[in-house]
Order: sequence, then C-alpha cells, then structure tokens
Amino acid sequence: MLRSDYDYGEKFFSRRAFFVGGLQLAGLGVLGARLAWLQIAQGKRYKTLSDKNRINIRMLAPSRGQIVDRFGVPLAVNEQNYRVLIIPEKADDLKKSLSMLQNLISIEDDDIKRVIKDASTTAKFLPLIIQEDLSWADVAKVEVNLPDLPGLFIDTGEVRTYPYRHATAHVIGYVRAVSKKDMTNDPVLKLPGFKIGKTGVEKVYDLNMRGKAGAAEVEVNVIGREVRELKRKDASSGVRVTLTIDGELQRFMQDILATHKSASAVIMDAHTGAIYALASHPSFDPNMFVRGFSQEQWQTIMDDPGLPQTNKAIAGTYPPGSTFKMITALAGLKAGVINKHTTVTCPGYYELGRDKFHCWKKYGHGKVNLTEALAQSCDTYFYKMSTEVGIDAIADMARRFGLGDKLGFELTEEKAGLITDKKWKRDRYGKRWYPGETVVSSIGQGGMRATPLQLAVMTARMVNGGHAVKPWITGYLGDMFLGRTEWDDMDIPPEHLKMVMHGMDMVVNGKTGTARKSRIEDDGLAMGGKTGTSQVQRITAEQRRLGIKNADLPWKQRHHALFVGYAPTHAPRYVCAVVIEHGVGGSSAAAPLAKALLEQVQARDPAITQMQPALIEGEGILQPWPPKKPGDNKTEKGEVE
Repeated sequence: MLRSDYDYGEKFFSRRAFFVGGLQLAGLGVLGARLAWLQIAQGKRYKTLSDKNRINIRMLAPSRGQIVDRFGVPLAVNEQNYRVLIIPEKADDLKKSLSMLQNLISIEDDDIKRVIKDASTTAKFLPLIIQEDLSWADVAKVEVNLPDLPGLFIDTGEVRTYPYRHATAHVIGYVRAVSKKDMTNDPVLKLPGFKIGKTGVEKVYDLNMRGKAGAAEVEVNVIGREVRELKRKDASSGVRVTLTIDGELQRFMQDILATHKSASAVIMDAHTGAIYALASHPSFDPNMFVRGFSQEQWQTIMDDPGLPQTNKAIAGTYPPGSTFKMITALAGLKAGVINKHTTVTCPGYYELGRDKFHCWKKYGHGKVNLTEALAQSCDTYFYKMSTEVGIDAIADMARRFGLGDKLGFELTEEKAGLITDKKWKRDRYGKRWYPGETVVSSIGQGGMRATPLQLAVMTARMVNGGHAVKPWITGYLGDMFLGRTEWDDMDIPPEHLKMVMHGMDMVVNGKTGTARKSRIEDDGLAMGGKTGTSQVQRITAEQRRLGIKNADLPWKQRHHALFVGYAPTHAPRYVCAVVIEHGVGGSSAAAPLAKALLEQVQARDPAITQMQPALIEGEGILQPWPPKKPGDNKTEKGEVE
C-alpha cells in the first residue's frame, strides 16, 4: 500500500471513531443526568414507592367469640377445620389437578365447577377453597399425594359448630358465607371462607363476636406474590356471649315439643324477665348451614308444613283464646263491672240482639263467679262482662300486659302480634266497631293475635305483683352485664291480681278445673295456669249439628291448643307458655307439656345460680342470680290466696 493511501484511511477511521465516541459520551451524559435526577433529586420519593411495592399487609382472620349458656356450657364453638385449597397459577392444569383430587376424596361436582369459575374471575396467585371440614383420613390422603397434585395444599382453619343442634337452632341461629348484600367497608369480609351471623344471637352480636383481624407484613414480588413474612400481629378473638338459657332445660323442652307436629314454648323468670328456655318445633340442624347441605335436604325443610326455619316462639302469632280471659277479667275489675261475688248464669250460650254466641260447654256451666268462670273457662261469663266493659278498656289492659306490640327482645325475628279495638278498625278498614266483635274479642278470638313470648310475659306480669317485666336472653357480652332485675310497677291493684291468680290456681288444682288432670302432685311445686283453645276457622251450625269434632278436621283446620302457667303457686318464680298448632284434644293437649316443663325447671332451679363469665376461663364459681346489690340479703317472695 502507498503511504498516501495509508494516511487517508487513518484519517477516515479517526473521524468515525471520534463521531461514535461523541455519540456514546452524549448518551452516557444523558443517562448520568437522568440517574442523578432520580437518585439525588427524586431518590427519597422512589425509595418510598419501592418499599410500598415490596411490603404488603395481609389480614389474619379472627377467631369468632363463643356463645355459652348461663352455666358456661358451650352453645356455639369453633372447631379445628382442615381445608384443601388450590393456587391456580401453580397448577399445571387446573381441571386435571381437581379431577385427580376428586379421585382421592369425595368432592361434589358443583364444588369443582365453583372453583373453576372463581379461578377465571380472581387473581391466579390467590388460593381458592375447594372443600372444608376434611376428616383426618382425607387430609392424610391429600398430603401423601401432594407431589402429584400441583397447586394444592392443606390449610388449618376454624369451623363454627353447634353442639345442641336442633335444640338451640332458633335461639343461637347460624353463620354463613358473606353474600354481596352483606359487603361493607370491613376488609375482613373479603377473606376466603369468612362467615358472619345470619340469624338468632349469631346475627344480633355478629360485630362483637367477629373480633379484630390481625395483620402480617409480607414481602411480595413485583406481581404481588408473597415471598416471606416480615412481621405479624395476631388477630384478637371475638367477645364471648353468655345467655340466660339453661342448655339442658332447652334440650328437654325441644324433646317434648317434638311429640307434636308443630309447637313452641317459653320459660322465663317472672321477676327478672330472664329467658331460661325458648324453643320451636320442628327445628333444623344449624350445622348444615355452616358445612353445606344437599338440594334434597333443603327441599325437605322447605316442604315441612311446620315451617322449621320460623321461630314460632317469638314470630308465631295466634289468637290467644281463653288465656286472654284474665285480661278481660282485670279490665272488668278495673271498670268496677265485676267483683269476686259477681255471678252469671251460663246456659251454654249468650244472646246479643239476634246473634247467639256459644260457650264451649254445650249445656252451659250454670251459675258461676269469677273464680269458677276462670277455672272452668266459661265463655258466657266473659261474653256478658265484655259488653259492659267495652273493647277499648279491654284493649288498654291487654297492652299494659305486653300484648299487641314488640317487647324489645334481642332476637330480631320477634313479631308484634295484634290487639284490635275501635281505632284499629277505623284506621285499618274505615268502619265502625260492632258489639259482637267485643264479645268475640273478650275470649281472645277475632283479630286478636299474640306470640308465645308475649303470653309468657303477660303471665309473668300477673304473678310477679304487677311489675312491667320484659324478656331478655343475653346475660353478659364479655364481662358486661346486659340484663335487668328491676321493673316499673304497673299500678294494678294487688287484690285484682290475687283474684285472677286464685282462678288460675283453681284451673289446675280445683276439682272442676279444665287442667286438673295435669296438676303437679307435690304441693311445694304446684302450678297454676290457664288453658286456651284458639279457633283456626269458625265452626258452622251444620258442623255443630253433625257433631263434627276438632280431631275430625284436616290438620290445618284444627284449633290451636294453648296453656300459660306459673310455679310454684305459693311463691311464683317461673312462668311458661305453650302453643301446639292444630293440637288434637284442644286445650288439654298443651297443659301436660306445661306441667312437664314447670316440673323440670323447678328441679333444675336455674334462677338460683349463675356462672360469672369473667371466671369461666379460670376457676369459675357459682354466684347468686340475679346479681344482688350490696347489703341485699332478702329473698323476693309473694303470697297468693
């Protein structure tokens, strides 16, 4: 090569290298300036953003608070729950993994479809629950085969359990998974498998029993997947709820109600208002609402004419029938229309104008006074009295004794019942009230409606000296006492109450009493009360002529049987109300159940003691119930004629 050619090439490459180098230097300068800007000027800001992206807060589900009876016996608890879950992104083939799992343990096809659907609508790295409440054998099968089940893993949680099952279903209620309408701003509701109270006590105190969620700080990668746990604050358990219920008395009540097709009952303290047992039959197993049930099981519940899901003790409304006669009697005494010497001759009917109102006893009771009229449940006595007293006075007395409106009971399913009068009819139908309607109302028929709980409260107010007691079922929320032990005086003359109670005593213990066959032989435990029959439909003249009896009618057309009672008669403490829907035998069907209940509650005597919830976890001791005031050593008793 010539020297001139060499010089030319050297100059050419030098210029090109200089140009490229200049471009590189300029690029490095821009990059350096940008890095300086990010690290120096914006460094603090981006460091904060980086930390936020790196650390995530994961909520930890709290343990739900227990529900216990007055003696600390569990009515709703949490049991260990083994669950199998799957992380969709870790499964090579989601459907294949689920199919392999189904070959190992029993899983419904609907659960498989649910998981596949959820996987298509949620983040792939979030775990999905396939099945809960696995047996230890199923857990072992899954664990052994995990290498062949990509994406699956076993997790330990809690499941709500109700040991008394059918006996406490209507009182305790149940929990279920959160639905869309239940969603609030509470983030804990979004946790997989989280359940909330849907009915009963579980619903009323749901927020208290949920507890407080814990939190775990976890390191996550750029797509949000957990890498490791950095910090943890455990969840706080929910508050324990202590009820006034006696669990074993509740079980006993449910068992004897089950001897009939449809029935309900209440036992309460006449002085404090504490509910010791409250049951409705038919019932259901609340555990199946937690763990799931088949379509067949659900259909069985829906087809039952006894309405298993209805708490008839507080939501069933019935004509009070002859149990209402005490109210009419008190209204008559207050108005001065009757006294203990007033008599009426009953020929088996009462004529008002052109209408004839029949007494339940075809040929009548003859001449009866107030005590005899109550003992023998003479309709004619109250028919005649009511026309002189008037419906408004009767309705006013009924409302004073807790009928016709809600009692403020904790369970939200409570119904108000109905007390009819002139104003009600005018407001409802725009029509006037007729005297014949007063006659029918005086024995608890017509439009009158009451719940078993209201009938128990009515009885309690009669036998406790005329105090406006109201029912309550929650003794303690944690260590906070929620009950009441003192009530306002209703200003009912004591002599009026004694006359009515004497009649109730004779209903059971008198020689001609309608419930004499159900009397308690032990004088120290003796009960008083009142039978009642409420018509479902009016008996026609033709049916009377043919001699058709209540038992001959189809079940749905038969009368309801009622009984309200108290014990012991010498110092009333416990009251009960029993309603048997369409009961064969009329009012006589309910009295034997009330006898059994009042015998049992006196044998157990739950009013004597109460386990203090604050001591249940440690060395619990029995203490007087209701809680006594300092220096109060007196026992509340009342004497009855």
